[in-house]
Amino acid sequence: MTMSFFEQLQAATAQERDALFCVPVIREALAGQVSLEGYRAFLAQAYHHVRHTVPLMMACGARLPSRLEWLRGAVCEYIEEEYGHERWILDDIAACGGDAEAVSRSRPSLPIELMVAYLYDLIARGNPVGLFGMVNVLEGTSIALATQAAGTIRESLGLPADAFSYLSSHGALDVDHMATYRRLMDRLDDEDDQQAVIHAAKVVYRLYADMFRGLPRAGEVRHASR
Repeated sequence: MTMSFFEQLQAATAQERDALFCVPVIREALAGQVSLEGYRAFLAQAYHHVRHTVPLMMACGARLPSRLEWLRGAVCEYIEEEYGHERWILDDIAACGGDAEAVSRSRPSLPIELMVAYLYDLIARGNPVGLFGMVNVLEGTSIALATQAAGTIRESLGLPADAFSYLSSHGALDVDHMATYRRLMDRLDDEDDQQAVIHAAKVVYRLYADMFRGLPRAGEVRHASR
């Protein structure tokens, strides 16, 4: 039986996806073992890439060819749903005692800086359809963290619900997005478009994993505080 392109994408990026979910800090997060410092650090890096989601989608939509007008329409809907989500992250940072203003003025970690730069360059000089490789990685990861980890992390840290507005909301939101995403990817029938999505997903998986490797781990923080 022939696999759909969405299934091909998952198969082609399985190694990179497994490598991401084997990063110790993600394994610990899925078990609810996260320090307050680690959660704030995660939110800070989330802010630095989420604030580029809408600009990246706008740039992608502008460069899509007319043969992909149906995809441009989907990009417009995605932009409307994603607009302003970086503010949710800053609110979460403030709700868990962090300095949201300082985060908004800070530089991202190198993996996130490289990921964002790569995506802008991909749209400008490569195939803009490749941006959907990013969507596959980030939404798939946020679904796992939101549905499997957010509640446990909140309980273990004793934080209020309004410190998890971004992560909790993206559980249900991204599950819906992924169903739509699957339908969109299964309409892609051009080999170059498909390979652009696969390659971008591989790159983003690697850089996103590097970001998580740079986050403080719960055990390290407890040890340092002794």
